[in-house]
Amino acid sequence: MRIWKQLAICLVVLVAGLAAWVHFVPGAAAKLAGFGVPERLVALVAKPEVAAEGESKGRNRKGGGGFAGQVPLVVTEPVGEAVVNDRLSAIGSGDAILSVTVTPLATGNLTEVLIKSGDRIKQGQVIARLDSDDQKVAADQARVALASAQEKVERNRKLGNAVSVAVLREAEFAEQAAELDLRKAELDLKRRDIVAPSQGIAGIITVHPGDYVTTSTPIAVIDDRSQILVDFWVPERFSNKISVGQEVSASAIAIPGSEYSGVIHAIDNRVDEASRTLRVRARLDNPDDTLRAGMSFSVVARFAGDSYPTVNPLAVQWSADGSFVWRVEDSKSLRVPVKIVQRNSDKVLVDAALVKDQAVVMEGVQRLRDGGEVRIAGEEPKREKKPEADGEQKVSEAEIAK
Repeated sequence: MRIWKQLAICLVVLVAGLAAWVHFVPGAAAKLAGFGVPERLVALVAKPEVAAEGESKGRNRKGGGGFAGQVPLVVTEPVGEAVVNDRLSAIGSGDAILSVTVTPLATGNLTEVLIKSGDRIKQGQVIARLDSDDQKVAADQARVALASAQEKVERNRKLGNAVSVAVLREAEFAEQAAELDLRKAELDLKRRDIVAPSQGIAGIITVHPGDYVTTSTPIAVIDDRSQILVDFWVPERFSNKISVGQEVSASAIAIPGSEYSGVIHAIDNRVDEASRTLRVRARLDNPDDTLRAGMSFSVVARFAGDSYPTVNPLAVQWSADGSFVWRVEDSKSLRVPVKIVQRNSDKVLVDAALVKDQAVVMEGVQRLRDGGEVRIAGEEPKREKKPEADGEQKVSEAEIAK
């Protein structure tokens, strides 16, 4: 293909691309007009409203047509305010304020189980018994031995000087040993009764009379459910905000709509290095006995929180220096650097030199410059008062005189 044909094709492609750019890209017509391209030629490829805008801007330009003198039109939105880190929600697991697994103090065969599942148990109540025939015999033997030792001591004391001091002391030592043997036998007999060390509700009983049990065999689990302890984990940023005695609210996930009030009962002394969380324990009142150990809870704790200004997501712009917004003050645009704290669908929390209700540009940011004049959509443009002609002043004075 000859060189002139190649140049012609390149020229056609270039012109078509330029026309498409002017037609579809907002502000392209203004840029072409600023480069000196005739406005009529721009109007041929630009959208009608863009062309009209270009002509209007051209008429407002000093010294003839063009776009350079037009004040940018912007849409603003006032700065809001929001609070973050004022609420903590966590999922925790509940446990009874006191839970005891009762085990025997001795080994043997069960002869009686005196409670059933769900019974309310009192502290010191006998809940089961082991076979105790051997222990009863041993206790009787110890009583007989003690009685014999006491009688011997009494007889030696009555003999007086006829008995040596050594013999009397030996009889007294034998009496003391018999007393200790009796106490041990009675203790062994007492341990055949399995006693509840605390009050509460008995769980499911898994043993039966006749079972052989040892000191590690669980007889029953007794839960004191008058209060429920809820363990949950909080992010480490709350470690210096949460404190013992702080009020919390919780709802049982198994009971929709439920809400229980409580306080922080205990805080762990270290942050878990793997999850970077802190273990916290809350205490809830359970006067109606509706809560159970092992339930899951949604715990909510409230704090003072941190207040930050909020802007529309469209207002946040980016450059090589980071994010920023355009603030409008006295009809001038000011560039304000911002640091994004939290991004939501409807607003962005920022750390910046912004005050509530200040105007921030949301649309029309393409033509703004720091310190440049702007016109806010919906507001009447400010017009400069022109000095009146001498004739007009005279007419006005004449009318006043009339």
